[in-house]
Amino acid sequence: MGQEKTDIGKPMCCAPGQLTECAVNTDLKFNLPKAKQTVLGLYVTAAEAFEKWQLAPDKVIIIDVRTLEEFLFIGSPPMAWRIPVAVQSYEWNAEKQSFLMAPLPDFVSRVQSVAKPEDTIMVMCRSGGRSAIACNMLAQAGFTNAYNIVDGMEGDGHGDSESQPKGGWKNTGCPWTKKITPNQLVLPMEPVQ
Repeated sequence: MGQEKTDIGKPMCCAPGQLTECAVNTDLKFNLPKAKQTVLGLYVTAAEAFEKWQLAPDKVIIIDVRTLEEFLFIGSPPMAWRIPVAVQSYEWNAEKQSFLMAPLPDFVSRVQSVAKPEDTIMVMCRSGGRSAIACNMLAQAGFTNAYNIVDGMEGDGHGDSESQPKGGWKNTGCPWTKKITPNQLVLPMEPVQ
């Protein structure tokens, strides 16, 4: 995801409208691929994020940045704010054998409706790539405590469709639901074309 092209032909990183390569903090707690690294260098596993939230539910905000379809069909943590960072496009990437994601330009302003720059935020996607992008966008907007949940909702696969993914919110016993709570859903202000 970190190297996928957007409609303006640059890697999806940092903020829409200024899609450039971000400087990456190399002081890593985890041995992470570049696509999961963030400029803040703050990382947790799904299990660690849930534990931090349990210890301080009034001080830790969990944000799920996946698509609405993922919330509906795969589920999401019941305490998470569901704030998509990108939407699925219909543009095919032959090299990656997948459809490209299109960033949502109002992502940061939607996060600002539920969190302040100094809040502790745990950001999740499917497996840590889009959440890294979201963390970088938040950092660029002045957020200082945005943690990437590096194994995301579903964890990392083993390179085949037969194996159970490793890690992830669902696979480590953290609570999740397919029920959508509208007051925890912050969608784009303008309809996505």
